[in-house]
Amino acid sequence: MIRKLDSAPYTIDYKVFKQFDQRQTVFGRMLFDEKASFYRKSMYANVAEILARNQEGYSRIEFARTLASWTIYDYFHGAFSLRKLTESNSLMTKPELEKYSINDHLLMSKQIKETARMYGASLVGICRLDRRWIYSHNMNGNSVTIPKEYEYAIVMAVAMDVKAIRASPTFLACTTTGIGYSHMAFCVACLAEFIRYLGYEAIPLGNDVALSIPLAIDAGLGELGRNGLLITPEYGPCVRLCKVFTDLPLEPDKPIEFGATDFCRQCNKCAVACEVDAIQRKAEPSFTTACPSNNSGILRWAVNHDRCYQFWIENGGECSNCIAACPYMYSNR
Repeated sequence: MIRKLDSAPYTIDYKVFKQFDQRQTVFGRMLFDEKASFYRKSMYANVAEILARNQEGYSRIEFARTLASWTIYDYFHGAFSLRKLTESNSLMTKPELEKYSINDHLLMSKQIKETARMYGASLVGICRLDRRWIYSHNMNGNSVTIPKEYEYAIVMAVAMDVKAIRASPTFLACTTTGIGYSHMAFCVACLAEFIRYLGYEAIPLGNDVALSIPLAIDAGLGELGRNGLLITPEYGPCVRLCKVFTDLPLEPDKPIEFGATDFCRQCNKCAVACEVDAIQRKAEPSFTTACPSNNSGILRWAVNHDRCYQFWIENGGECSNCIAACPYMYSNR
């Protein structure tokens, strides 16, 4: 049973909470934290050695598929352009039209969701942009500022292939992760341009600029799970998240509650499936952090991302064991 809430179902201790610095994410610390055990270590650093073992699921063909699956996300930089795209391969001159007049915010929201699904989003939700979730600084150390005109966040979830995720931690699961990210780039790029063609501003985003999971919770897509991921009613945690910030007038959705966090209190399957004990097995969430890549002041089961990423290096690619183990991934499939 899905219940709509009047406020988001997370608890924050404002005495210690502050906006998170993107450089403190595990990927930021990989680049900048000399004290991290994984400093300057790509997760592909050991691939040559891993391929030489000739293990099932770790072949040269499968690794090439993994790298290629990231192509759109890694190389189509226009997908995350802050401004309307100008360089085009099209031979057609595009007309300059007047700004689209919006009188019905709810209808516009329905049209946004319909459009996002056309572009490949599995789930779409809308929330007011809570600026607590914007990074304080980006990877370059620059302060992150989003103009006040951007009042709304459109949050999209892209479902991943269940069969491939169940093959985790092999390269097959890594490939579906890359495909998910490339689909994310396609979705946000197209949706942002759709909004711009109506005469409004849009900022397409992946994992950058702001934290995706709390925004997805605000937009009514799911709840936070023991594994530190968004749990959706439709796909469990088997999704990738992206978002578009905009000044387009919209009608926000409400957060939802369907029992996922309560279920996580009893279920430890993701923690058992984790090969490096990065996920807590305690019955109750707490404000305790597990590593420097956890923000303080948030009630949850904090994940030790240091252990997680160290395993990625040893594995030669991402691990999705905690996703594959989640019962919610199979409840509606």
